[in-house]
Amino acid sequence: MSRSSFVAAALILLLFLSPLYLQAQKKNASYQLKLKQATSEIRIDGVADERTWTDANVASNFFMVQPMDTSFAKVRTDVMMSYDKENLYIIAICYHQPGPYFVESLRRDFSFNKNDNFLLFMDPFDDKTNGFSFGSNAAGAQWDGIMYDGSKVDLSWDNKWVSAVKNYEDKWIFEAAIPFKSIRYKAGITEWGINFSRLDLKSTEKSSWAPVPRQFATASLAYTGNLIWDQPPPVPGQNISLIPYVLGGFSNDHTVNPSSRDYKREIGGDVKVAVTSSLNLDLTVNPDYSQVEVDRQVPNLDRFELFFPERRQYFLENGDLFSNYGYSNIRPFFSRRIGLGVPIQFGARLSGKLNKDWRIGLMDMQTSKLGNDLPSQNFAVMSLQRRVFARSSISALFINKQSINYEPSYAAAPVSRYNRNAGLEYNLASSSNTWTGKTVVMKSFSPDRKGNDFMQASNLNYVSGNWNINWQHEVVGRNYNAEVGYVPRTGYINLNPQAAYLFFPKKGKLVSHGPKIVSANYFDQSFNRTDNTTYLAYNINFRSRATFSAWAAADYVKLLRPFDPTNLGVATLPTGSEHHWKSWGTDFVSRPQSLFTYAFSTRYGGYYADGTRLNINSELGYRFQPYLSLALSSSYNDLKLPQPWDRTKFWLVGPRVDVTMTNKLFFTGFVQYNEQRENLNINTRLQWRYKPASDLFIVYTDNYLPNPFSVKNRFLVLKLTYWWNI
Repeated sequence: MSRSSFVAAALILLLFLSPLYLQAQKKNASYQLKLKQATSEIRIDGVADERTWTDANVASNFFMVQPMDTSFAKVRTDVMMSYDKENLYIIAICYHQPGPYFVESLRRDFSFNKNDNFLLFMDPFDDKTNGFSFGSNAAGAQWDGIMYDGSKVDLSWDNKWVSAVKNYEDKWIFEAAIPFKSIRYKAGITEWGINFSRLDLKSTEKSSWAPVPRQFATASLAYTGNLIWDQPPPVPGQNISLIPYVLGGFSNDHTVNPSSRDYKREIGGDVKVAVTSSLNLDLTVNPDYSQVEVDRQVPNLDRFELFFPERRQYFLENGDLFSNYGYSNIRPFFSRRIGLGVPIQFGARLSGKLNKDWRIGLMDMQTSKLGNDLPSQNFAVMSLQRRVFARSSISALFINKQSINYEPSYAAAPVSRYNRNAGLEYNLASSSNTWTGKTVVMKSFSPDRKGNDFMQASNLNYVSGNWNINWQHEVVGRNYNAEVGYVPRTGYINLNPQAAYLFFPKKGKLVSHGPKIVSANYFDQSFNRTDNTTYLAYNINFRSRATFSAWAAADYVKLLRPFDPTNLGVATLPTGSEHHWKSWGTDFVSRPQSLFTYAFSTRYGGYYADGTRLNINSELGYRFQPYLSLALSSSYNDLKLPQPWDRTKFWLVGPRVDVTMTNKLFFTGFVQYNEQRENLNINTRLQWRYKPASDLFIVYTDNYLPNPFSVKNRFLVLKLTYWWNI
């Protein structure tokens, strides 16, 4: 089948399905919470003693989502909301059986499945696609995130708001004030999509106010009820935030000069301007991200580049407008390419809603020049999205990476004069979330790569109570070049069907169990097979919220370039060599209610060059809730290969400690010993949130050579940020 046939088939299939499944009315439109203006001043203290809460309407009678979704929740939750000129208020009374609650710590943006928690999911545009989430665990640790794709929450987003939690013998109460200036919404809209989610680990019950089928997350905006305002929400008025920082520190690179110490003194910051109540302008000058936690190391036995997510706050609000194109292994835009080892001088982002149907994202970033080989570069991105049908959208993307005043002096220069990408994407999402999918077409423009420079990919996913069926294909030309993206391989066609089925016992220790089969088939552009993985698993979910799965797989690889199967630089297998193997493994995660938790995964079977590979991963944790959490993760690989590799064994071990003195003062320290990379990394970070969204950070990082033990480099920084609303 030709590339054009794939494109035509995908577009026809998705466009044909859209009218059939996207015209239904909002599923939970009859669930309404009528919002009244506050009748008294509200103190955020976790005590429901104000007159406002006596006068407010109550959202109660939550529905059980898990373990079953056919009855009301057994654990009671009552929610009330109100507002004044400055803030949106919420109070949630979370009843439970007498006894202790279960939480990890006071660390913000906690893991949902490991904490008794209450969460608010808010859709201020009532478009069932984008929104905000706020909440807390039972100890008072905050949760906040920006929502995209109808049900996903990016917890890296951070903004100003206040909350408090108070515990009683039979309940805990969460109370919060969310400034209107901290969220984006369309002025004049008096109906917002809204839902409330509750997880009670003691009863292992997950529930929601507006009912959500158990195959979907309670964050699914397709299943929100309606928040009905008694009058249009207040217009925030002038909404400008200045977020300056000052920084001081030093670094030593012992691999260059052990006695040399570089001192760092920086000043810079961000400006956030609400152009309208739904459109935001972000400006940054001399940004610094030294407080961002370093990436977790992983064993690398892959033939392609590994992916690490974006953590820098500046790139996150409305980040889906830029980074959500394509798929996890084909991203035409990946913001971590900007400022990769090069300082960013300044930048600007305009992002948000133009109206109910149109969203826009504009970004321009400028980096500094480093030496003669790394010129100053400009990164410009434009994204435009139009909503169609109930929850679907059509989007256009253009990316331009331009080297300033630069002409490569030799063929293998590290950067090009320019690289551009342009394309369209259609996202399908039915009103009930049963059908989802997308199709994307992109073309790249580079001075040294002409022809065969397209990428096209599509998927269609069907989810019902028992079935989860997905078809995905990818066609990537050998000259497709996304220098500001993440595209680890080119010149291939991938066909990737998968299906899963779940049984739901009505009683017993299991919530659900069932098989899953996946087949990933890679071909070159002449349709000659180069890779195949066929994977069969059986997944078990316990009522205690523990999970277990066992799997078996068969692999085939024809190498398209030389590859060292140990990634240690010993020797390489030749291009064109073919490799077959079979393997099996298990995965287990223990019940989160225990103070001592553990997880493990195993893999054993064949490997390249008729070798074998044993891989064991584990994670042990113990918490003295809510103040101290200890964890130890480890990964062990044992490779048996012919000469010259012979037998290769290496560990990656990472102990970690989290100390949360309060929900505003955190200390994190971890060590990563990576035997494969011959590196020992120590990272510690102290964060004091002395005011909402204003922080003091002290970060210390060391990297050591294990054998002989010696310092590679060292870094210490003190950084102070302040969020100032004008």
